[in-house]
Amino acid sequence: MTDTSTGTSSGTSSGTTTATAAVAGHPEAPRRHQVVVIGSGFGGLFGTKALKGSDVDVTMIARTTHHLFQPLLYQVATGILSEGEIAPPTREVLARQKNASVLLGEVTAIDMDAQTVTSQVLGRENVTPYDSLIVAAGSSQSYFGNDHFAEFAPGMKSIDDALELRGRIFGAFELAELAALQGRSTDHLLTFVVVGAGPTGVEMAGQIAELSRRTLKRDFRAISSRDARVVLIDAAGQVLPPFGAKLGQKTKRELEKLGVEVILGAMVTDVDERGITLKYKDDRTERIESVTKMWAAGVQANALTKTLAEQTGAPLDRAGRIAVNPDLTLPGHPEVFVVGDMINLDHLPGVAQVAIQGAKYAADAIDRRLEGKPPQKPFKYFDKGSMATISRFRAVALIGRFRLTGFIAWLMWLVVHLFYVTGFKNRVTAVLHWAVSFVGRGRSERTATEQQIFGRLAMGRLDRGAQELISPPEVEDLLETTRAFEARRQELEAIAREEARLTDSGERGVRHEAEV
Repeated sequence: MTDTSTGTSSGTSSGTTTATAAVAGHPEAPRRHQVVVIGSGFGGLFGTKALKGSDVDVTMIARTTHHLFQPLLYQVATGILSEGEIAPPTREVLARQKNASVLLGEVTAIDMDAQTVTSQVLGRENVTPYDSLIVAAGSSQSYFGNDHFAEFAPGMKSIDDALELRGRIFGAFELAELAALQGRSTDHLLTFVVVGAGPTGVEMAGQIAELSRRTLKRDFRAISSRDARVVLIDAAGQVLPPFGAKLGQKTKRELEKLGVEVILGAMVTDVDERGITLKYKDDRTERIESVTKMWAAGVQANALTKTLAEQTGAPLDRAGRIAVNPDLTLPGHPEVFVVGDMINLDHLPGVAQVAIQGAKYAADAIDRRLEGKPPQKPFKYFDKGSMATISRFRAVALIGRFRLTGFIAWLMWLVVHLFYVTGFKNRVTAVLHWAVSFVGRGRSERTATEQQIFGRLAMGRLDRGAQELISPPEVEDLLETTRAFEARRQELEAIAREEARLTDSGERGVRHEAEV
């Protein structure tokens, strides 16, 4: 496989024609069709795997080293699952796919004329050429123009988000215990606010309620965890709007049975360290004192759609999603496919199945072009249904015309999510943890640290983030480091040889008289 991740590019071939690249031992060698996949989420992973048997080389570029099963992030945040169970290393997942390689880096630029992708990690820039490009970079949390809310209300889009929220949730109970021992108020510490009544918000609110009423009820002495107040807020008039009015009402009733306070028709106007401010349709305002707040109210397409729009003229919608052709390509660039949360096509929802099916469609289109076959029909999404858990043994499911609730829906949710968890060992451990948490009351992943809670904020106060914490890769520094390592290696080898000599000669522990 030819290395496509060179520091510079001298150009690439267009369309499906072959190109040449330098190979060790040969001046030039034929280069296979190069496919670059941006993102390691559902779209990126399934698109890469769909090209396993193809006569192409695939380079996946992603800002993380793992494939994230995002629908189960809330279970990491509430101590049910470990992060490794829902985020296996991408390299491990693709280890057996010989035509695939993985590069770590955040894509900062796409040159559609030169057909190159520029990525960076800790100040190290890399340029990768492509013949075909699949952009599956996903989306981020949207605060609807109020990005400063993120400082005090983390989203739920990454492992970092989930671990920070885990620290904030369990840390709030610990701080409440201390405050109660000192005779101070604990109301603001034991109030948990979830903004957004979509699937993520509903699942998060339900699990915090269960956590406080089942898991932690015997763990504290100065407070009663069952007194925790869990508030779910949404500007819409119902819970789970995409599921329809009937299932939305059913979900609201089930949440209220758990003790969740559901507030609808209220917009968030301010968020600070100590609480959150709401505004109702009748202009009333309300302040809720809460230290632990989480945001699950909206999404924004990855910023790469902006650079794609500038180069193709394709329009963006309010959520930053780019309008694509019916075959998921961009105007004037049939070699570029965009899939998943980033596209605006036929009112498709931002769910995993749209990304998976779109990525497979793009991979098939690339294969057909290389084989000289006629193009496919326009992309058509097959809706496999939607599911959301409310609490243990309670869920809602919308599958075609069927609307299911309760234990049956929960079992269906369990089976479907288990099927899409990547890796056999992760499936086994997930089942064991679910048994502990749902049949029993324990949660095995309750470890939380200050670094998890405050690391994001600390990094955000650095002008260049983590890049400020390391030295640039200067050539002289690298040479000096290499020389120092070589000297140390020789020293360690000499020590090892002397240790072996002492053992073999029987001299260890034997006192030698000084020569006169």
